[in-house]
Amino acid sequence: MEIKEKKCKTIMSKSGLHDSDFSINPYRGCEHNCIYCYAPYVIREKRPWGTFLEVKTNAADVLSKEILKNKSGNILISSVTDPYQSLEKKYKITREILQKLNKNFFVSILTKSNLVLRDLDLFRKLNCEVGMTITTLDESVSKIFEPNSSPPEERLDALSYIKVSGIKTYIFFGPLLPFMSDVDLEKTISRFSMAKPDKIYVDKLNIKRKVHWEKIKSVVAVNYPDMVDMWEKVLFSENDYYEKLKQRIVELFQKYDLKYEMCY
Repeated sequence: MEIKEKKCKTIMSKSGLHDSDFSINPYRGCEHNCIYCYAPYVIREKRPWGTFLEVKTNAADVLSKEILKNKSGNILISSVTDPYQSLEKKYKITREILQKLNKNFFVSILTKSNLVLRDLDLFRKLNCEVGMTITTLDESVSKIFEPNSSPPEERLDALSYIKVSGIKTYIFFGPLLPFMSDVDLEKTISRFSMAKPDKIYVDKLNIKRKVHWEKIKSVVAVNYPDMVDMWEKVLFSENDYYEKLKQRIVELFQKYDLKYEMCY
């Protein structure tokens, strides 16, 4: 991992994402190295994802100036990196950012790390919600597709603790990995219900063949060679896989009385 400390010129970026006015990304790059991650294509990064990290050491100072101009709004932390990857333990950039924000902002935090528990004291002072991304409860699958993230059960345990502490929580169930995220689907939804999230968002795997597929295909080919053709059919041909999966998920959400939003 190549690590560089950098000075940023701006930290609040206008966001086109649903329900977000701004996004804040404390880092450029991400240690989690999720195979399906869209971030390198969004920021047009040519270096291999997961091999570098740029630390925005002056992020909190820049934010102090920017919130004088942008005095309110919905903020997502983070959109193209994880705010609680392991080096956050050392640098505490995310924590410094949270210390600068106030209740004029609604802050939504999305992560795959149980390090998020460290900042529970700050969440109590903010108007915020904390979300965990979950693609599967199968740790062996998670290790392949999200190699440096916290195990799924640890994420859900952390989310439960945050919820019990009086903070709003949500689960982002996705991207739905074909023939993996839907294995033991009721067991997954039942486990979600135990964490008592305020809402669950669901999205499919959205990729472009020429841009994203080669990296993902190479990982599927090595670990699940019999599934390569199945994935290609689901992702790049006319079929009803995701629509049928959506119906199953909605039925289970209704069974377990969970609030949800389908993003596809």
